[in-house]
Formats: sequence, C-alpha cells, structure tokens
Amino acid sequence: MNPDEDPLAVDGQYDQEDDEADAVWDAIDERMQSRRAKRKRNNGEDGGGGDDEEEASSNARSKIRAQFRELKDQLGEVTEDQWAAIPDVGDNSLRYKQNRKQDVFTPLSDSLLEQRNLSNLDSTAGNKVMASTTQVVDAKQQQGEDSGYKSVVTNMSGLSAARGAVLGMSLDKTASSSGTTTAALDKSGYLTSLSSRAPAITADIGDITKARLLLKSVRDTNPQHGPGWIAAARVEEAANKPLQARKIIQEGCEACPNSQDVWLEAARLHPPDVAKRILATAARRIPTSVPIFLKAADLEHNPAAKKAVFRKALEANPTSITLWKAAIDLEEADDAKLLLAVAVEKCSHAVELWLALARLETYGNAQKVLNRARKVLKADRSIWIAAAKLEEGQNKPATLIDKIMQRAVTSLIKNEAVVTRAQWLEEAEKAELAGSPLTSAAIVKHTIGTDVEEQDQFRTWTEDAKGCLVRGSVATARAILSHALEVFPNKRALWMQMIQLEREHGTPESLDKELASACERLPHIELFWLLRAKECWVGGNVDKARQVLTDAFNANPDSETVWLAAAKLEWENGEVERARVLLERARERAPTARAFMKSALLEWEEQNWTQALRLIDDGIKKFKLFAKLYMMGGQICSEHLIPLERKNAKSHLDRARKYFQAGLERCPDNSSLWILASRLEERAPSLLSTGEGSVKAAVAIGATKARSLLELGRLKNPKSAELWLESVRLEQRAKNPKLADTLMAKALQECHGSGNLLAEQIRRAPRVEKKSKSALAIKQCPEDPQVITAVAELFSSERKIDKARKWFDRAVLLNPDLGDSWVRYYAFLKSGNHGTKEQQQQLKEKCVAAEPKHGELWTRITKDMKYRHKSAGEHLELACQRLQEATSESKSILGVREK
Repeated sequence: MNPDEDPLAVDGQYDQEDDEADAVWDAIDERMQSRRAKRKRNNGEDGGGGDDEEEASSNARSKIRAQFRELKDQLGEVTEDQWAAIPDVGDNSLRYKQNRKQDVFTPLSDSLLEQRNLSNLDSTAGNKVMASTTQVVDAKQQQGEDSGYKSVVTNMSGLSAARGAVLGMSLDKTASSSGTTTAALDKSGYLTSLSSRAPAITADIGDITKARLLLKSVRDTNPQHGPGWIAAARVEEAANKPLQARKIIQEGCEACPNSQDVWLEAARLHPPDVAKRILATAARRIPTSVPIFLKAADLEHNPAAKKAVFRKALEANPTSITLWKAAIDLEEADDAKLLLAVAVEKCSHAVELWLALARLETYGNAQKVLNRARKVLKADRSIWIAAAKLEEGQNKPATLIDKIMQRAVTSLIKNEAVVTRAQWLEEAEKAELAGSPLTSAAIVKHTIGTDVEEQDQFRTWTEDAKGCLVRGSVATARAILSHALEVFPNKRALWMQMIQLEREHGTPESLDKELASACERLPHIELFWLLRAKECWVGGNVDKARQVLTDAFNANPDSETVWLAAAKLEWENGEVERARVLLERARERAPTARAFMKSALLEWEEQNWTQALRLIDDGIKKFKLFAKLYMMGGQICSEHLIPLERKNAKSHLDRARKYFQAGLERCPDNSSLWILASRLEERAPSLLSTGEGSVKAAVAIGATKARSLLELGRLKNPKSAELWLESVRLEQRAKNPKLADTLMAKALQECHGSGNLLAEQIRRAPRVEKKSKSALAIKQCPEDPQVITAVAELFSSERKIDKARKWFDRAVLLNPDLGDSWVRYYAFLKSGNHGTKEQQQQLKEKCVAAEPKHGELWTRITKDMKYRHKSAGEHLELACQRLQEATSESKSILGVREK
C-alpha cells in the first residue's frame, strides 16, 4: 500500500516491516471474505435468509464506522512522536495463557525496601501512606540511555492504602463543607435523583454526525441561507457543544448579515453581555428589523436603557405600531400622551393608538381626537363605537347615543365597509361587558335586522336572545327582545320570553313595567294580568294587585280565570266575605265547574258543611262529568260529618257511597275516584263498629270489599298503574304479603315501565334483592324521577352518602314539579347528619322556587285544609315530618289511615 494513498498514514520511511504488516492484513482480509462467502453459501442452501443477515450486519458495521469517523479524521493530525509513544500491544494469545496457570510471586529485593523507607522518611505531604508509593526507573534509563520511552515499575503495596486515604480525605472534605459530621447523602432519594438526571446528549451519535454532514453540505451549497446556519448551531447545542454552536452562528452572521433570524439566534446562544453587542451590530446592519430592537430591549433591565433602545428603534422605524406600543407601555400617563400624539401622526392607520389617545385625553380633547380619527379611518366601526361609549360615560341621553350609531351605520355603508350582523352583535356584547349598555342597545337597534329575511326575523331574533343569555349578555338580549317586540307586538311567546328574562335578571320594577306593557298590548290574554297581580301580591302590594285584577275584569268581564284569581287574592288575605261574593259573581258571570269547586272549597275550609254540599250538588247537576266534585262530596261526608255526628254515621256513610258510586258511573276512567271509594269501603266497618273485637273483624270485611272494588276498577282500567299500586298496598295493609307480591308481578306486566310500580317494588323488596330490582328498574326507566329517588334511598340505607346525594340531585332536576322527590331528599339531609343546616336551607329554597304541585306525599299535605295557607317551605317540613314518622313505625305513609 502506498502511504500517499492513505490520508491517515503518518509521515516516515516505508520499510520492509511495513510491507510485511500489509501483507499480513491482506491475508486476514482475504481469509475473512472467504469465510463470509462460505457462510453465505451455507445459508442459501438452508433456505435463504442470508442476504438479510448480511445486509443487517453490513448496516451495523457501517453505523459503527460512522460513529468513529471523526476519530479517524483526527488521526491525520498525529505527529511522529505521538505515534512512537503508543505502547506496544502485548501478546495475549492462547499459548501464553496456557502456561500461566499458577501465579508467580517474586519477593522484593532489599534495595527496593530500603528505597521505600527512605521515601517515607523524606515525605513532606503530610501523609506517609501516600509516600509509600514509589516509582523505580529502569536501569537503562538511570544510566542515561534514552530508548524513546520510560519503563516505570510501580510499587503496588501502597496503592490500596493510598486509595483509602484519598477516599477518607474526600469524605472529610464533604463533611466539612456540609457543616455536619454525618454524610450529606440522601439515602432514600439517591436513586431517584440519579434517575432524574437527564443525559447530556439524548440524540444518537450517528444521527448527530449525519445531521452535521447534511447541514455542512447545505451551508457549502448556499452560504446565504440563514436557516441552515441556525440548524447547524442548534445541532451542536443539542450535542452539548455550546462553543462550537457559537462559532458556527458567528460564521452565519458573517455569511448572512441581512438575516435577522441568524442575529437573534446568535444573541440567544451567547451570554447577555455578548448578546447586547451582537444585537447592536445587528441593528447597525439591519436598522429596519423590529424583532432585533425588541430583543435588545428585553435584554436591558434598566427602564432608561429600554427607553433609549426604543428611541433608536423608532428613529429607524417610525411607522412600526409594535415599537410604538412597546415604547408607550414604559411611559407614565403624561409622557404616554405625548408619545401617542406623535404616534398617531406617524401611524395614522393604527386604530389602537387613536383609541388609546382618546382614553387618556379629557372629554373635549377626546371628542376632537375621535373626530380626527373618523376622518382618517372612514371604514372602521371602532371609532364610532368609542364615540358612543364616550358620550354614555358622560351620562348623555340615550337619544344622542342612538343618533351616533345611526350615523355610524350610514357612514360605513357609504364607505363600503363590510360589517356582518354577527360582528355587530359581538361589538354589542363587548360594549355591554365594558359597562356601556346604552351603546349595546343602540348597536342592536340599528344592526339586528341586517341580512335577515322578513319571514325569518322572529325565529332568528329569539335564538339570538337565547344565545346572548347563555353567554351572560343580559343587556344585549334585552335590547334584542325589545326591538323584536316593536316589530312583533302581538307575539305572546316574545312577551313571555321578555318577562322570564326580567324575572331572572331584572328588578321588580322592570318586571312590572314589562308586564304592564304586555297587558296593555294584549289585554285579552288573562295570563299577563294574573302574573302581574301575583307579582304585586308577592311583593306585598295587595292594593295594587286588586287594581290590576279590576283592570283585568274590565278587559275580560266573563273570564273564569280572572274571577277565581280575584277570589283567591281575597281568600289568601283573610277577606273571606269578599272572596265569597266574588265566587258568587263568578258562578253567575262565568259558571264553570272550577268556579263551583272553588266555592265549595271555601265553604269546606270555613267548615260550612251544609253549604259546601249544596254547592257540590249544584255543580254536579250542571257538570256531571267533573270528577272532583264527587270526590269532595264523598270526603266531606266520610271524613268530617261522621266524626262530628256519630249517631248519624250510617246515613253519612251511605251519602258518601252515593257520591262515589255516581262518580264512578259517570267517570269510570278516573283512577282517583276508584282509590277513594276503595279506601272508604276499607274504613267503613271500622267507622261503624265500637268494640275492639268487632273492629278487628271489621278490618277484614272492609279489606274484602275494597279488594272487590279495586278489581272492578282494574277491569275497566287495566293499564292504570295507580289502581295496581293501591291494590298492592291494600294487601300489605291486610297483611297478605304473598298476594301483594303476586299483584306486583301482574302490575309490572300490565303497566310495563311504570315508575310508580318500579319504585314501590324497590322499597318493598328484601334487602338482598334491592340491588337487582334497582338495576332492572333503571334499565326500564332511566329518566323516571321516582325510580331515581328510590335508588337514592337504597344508597342512603347502605351508607353511600355521596352517591345518594348525587342521585337525589338528579331526581329533583328531572322533574322539579314532583314534590315527593323534594320531600325524600329533605328527609335524607335531615336524617343521620347527612346534610348541614346550610345544605338543608339551600334545598328548601330550591323547592320553594320550583313550586311543586304533584306527588302523593306532597299533595297529602298541600290539600289538607289545615295546611292550605302554609308556604311551600312549611309544606316541605310537614311532609318530611310525616314521612319520618311513618318510616320509624315501619309503615308506608300511604297506608296510614286517618283516624
């Protein structure tokens, strides 16, 4: 091999030994190639696969060669002395190892021991152990013969002791630096701290080398390409070679003096002081580069220095809005005002600068500034909106603000500015958020009808109002509905939406104003009159409520609803005679079934049983299909007259039966009538009997008659879940659990998916079956509030308080009108300290706001004459108390008989 052909060869004479060495290496290479060829042939005979293995091994060898490419390149710089100083490779062949089967120990000579003792005596390092390690030079070297290298014989006897001494010194130094006598090592967190240390180079060495070669080719091909220099510098930074990265980026700055990215990268890679000088040079090279000045200002910590940088930047870039904003942010209000005055002259198209200057000026100067801006920026809506906000801030009348927005829309259309309806609504919401509701209303008034067809206006505007309410923009929604009511004044849905908005987000005065407007615009709709009268009554203004109802009479003289509302107002305020007179007039002017029913209820409450029954009989003659009159007649006779007149109990009982029989004949599909009639038959024997033994026999007789009546009712109403449920409870009260189970199974077959029946099944099931029954019920009725309440009670019994609270919350949200869910939830919070006083009060307030009307537990309290004038919160307390009493006695509240 010719040395000139190998770039890695060192300079020198090529002699015969080198020739022999080359021949040996050539023979080795030939031998290895023959072996590989033979292996390849064998693999091919075995079925292939040799090519893949050969290719894989070739790729692995090439990867290893790539890793050591730099080291090979550096061999060209090795000098002759360095090459000669490389030690000889020992012969570690097998034939020599076989002869060294036993270690040979050679004793030290006396001269060597003496020399070590002398070294120990002459030691001045303060550590005799370290001095015991000596070096003995070869005899030839002592005689002055230099053979080109030193042969050193190391005394090995003291190395172990020296290592221990060094370790001790290190530990002593560590202990002294920590200030304690214990080791400053966290035993528990030592391995964790080691694992948290990231390696210096995460990338593969081969990948970094390839990236270097690729980027070097990029730089050589196009030296003016700045990203190439930046990428090369970041590769070196990733390889943990910051000095090389800085060197490359400096070369990049010289090759690409007009690339601001290269200068910014150079500033990033250097310390702050050096980065400042680099950015100063960059600013001289590229005076129009805004990012360079911004970076230079960021490196300055002194406000005065920052201001100086921005002044230099603005001298070179007077039209840069970014630089003006950054410079103004550093100044106080007065200096900022001066800078803004110059900035709007230099950057007259910057809306932000005009608005900022207007905010800093006084009212008069702000008007002048906005007028100037409006002349310069004729197609920008922000200037007009700012002018309207300025006037609103000075408490100017709404007409002036409305006039400004009208001129704004006209001017923008004239200057062909394209502003969509959605953009105007967004501006209105921003104005409301900024505290300018009049400006928001003016924007809505003049832009809400943009690009909306006439037939789509009602639907579009109602959806816009709902969307604004969802986003919390109440004033904008109010303005949209106000404009919509001007266009559609006879739309009842719009008025209801507006009233609901005022009820939730407005004041009592604003709500009364909208209700008055609705009554004036739609006088024949009784609902608005009743709502206004109720709000006045709730607010404590009874006289005003009476006046509202008087006006309602004038507008609707034959309205049953208005008459009954007026009677209720007097009734609730203790004016019974007034209520009686109003109800009498209602029966004359608007004779309806509800008028007779309310009249009978009033007499019932006043315990005028004869008059109440007379009114019921009159009502039945006129309205034979009104089931509630039959119910009221039967209840008065059985529940009130019999306890008062025990002597005439038989006659009162027969009269109650006649009421129920007549009602069942005319209203056979009314489940409540069948249930009340069956309960009367169940109680009838006990009402007439006197002795204890006869009472027990009477209970069995009454259950038999009630069972027959319920069977007849189920035949006529086979899908009535209420009748099936009453039959099951009747058997429970009669202590027939097996028959109750049979009826429950039949009821679930006939009324599949009934929430009442499924909830009852969960409550009366054995403890081991409750979970399976609950799972089946949820599968059949996943959104039924009664089922959800029953499951919540199951969780409560299992002490799963959080789950129970979540399921109760879900039940009251599904149907807020169902009072039973509120009652059971309130009982849960009061029992077992499952809820605090605050939580109980919050639930009571929610129940009052929901105003529930239905539910078996709830109506048993609300329809009781003793509690008719109680509030919803008091009804909740009473129902909860009765439920807890029934639970403590292990009875169903629906089975408790009135005594």
